[in-house]
Amino acid sequence: MKKNEVPAIDAVIMWVDGNDPFHKSKMETYLAPTHSVNNKSLRTRYDQVNEIEFCVKSILKYATFIRNIYIVTDNQTPDFLKDQAKAQQAFSNVFIVDHKVIFEGYTHYLPTFNSRSIATMIHRIPGLSSSFIIFNDDVFLIKKVIPTDFFINDKPVIRGLWKSFDENVFFKKVKRVFLQRFNKIKLERAGHYKAQQLIAKKTGFHQYFKSHHVPLPIRKMTIATYLKDHQKDHLNNISHRFRHVTQFLPESLSNHLEIKNNTAILSNDYKLSYIQNYKKPFLWLKYKLRSAAKDEDKLFLCLQSLDQCPPEKLDFIKKWLQEKYN
Repeated sequence: MKKNEVPAIDAVIMWVDGNDPFHKSKMETYLAPTHSVNNKSLRTRYDQVNEIEFCVKSILKYATFIRNIYIVTDNQTPDFLKDQAKAQQAFSNVFIVDHKVIFEGYTHYLPTFNSRSIATMIHRIPGLSSSFIIFNDDVFLIKKVIPTDFFINDKPVIRGLWKSFDENVFFKKVKRVFLQRFNKIKLERAGHYKAQQLIAKKTGFHQYFKSHHVPLPIRKMTIATYLKDHQKDHLNNISHRFRHVTQFLPESLSNHLEIKNNTAILSNDYKLSYIQNYKKPFLWLKYKLRSAAKDEDKLFLCLQSLDQCPPEKLDFIKKWLQEKYN
């Protein structure tokens, strides 16, 4: 690499079309008899409203330094890429990567419906740059970004806040004692923040660095080296077809290892506008989107669980996205 040359940076998006009848049928084969493939809390992890198109377009528009965009999926193709001739012209650096490719040598763990299992393997994408950025399909760039928003001198910029483990938070301890007393303890959930706390403990921390729904910069060797040296953790993390309480969040593994090795730049500014509640008034939704667009400090927008958005509001949001990125 020449002096002052910026290293290649790729983007990776994990995506599934949960509305696909074939995918639903495949999932049903592995669900426990007590679970329904149409369960609302299950569906929102898999159903989509083609928001990935705008995620990709936002990267192409506002992160022009990105070399390639890899969409990791299970034998599926987003609607906007199905016309191959148009896709080759308009999205020439966007590539579909099947689960079978990144699970080569481990395909007996497929099919998987578990984003944590998949994320554990995405560093194995052929040709992936040594530094890359993970996007959720519901996360969008809303302003121009530059490489140093994600990597500074090859160190990932990790956005988040230090937080105590749940068992050390007073009101959570009191709540647990109360529930135990009245025999109301529920099965532990494989929650997003629990998975972050799990890997923080594994890597020797007494707190955890809590990340949010923002683009996540990753260095390939950080993940690859840990998994090679911790085969038991690696195999456990890819063996569960659905989320499990013993799984860690691979992105959080990367964060904590980089912090431990003093190879991270920490920022407590998420630069994020986050929308999840679509029951609020229409005026509130319009205000949030308008504010996000105007606020120069906001680089990222997350529209979580858009599949649960009422039709009228969803039409408005998709029109807003179309006008912004088309």
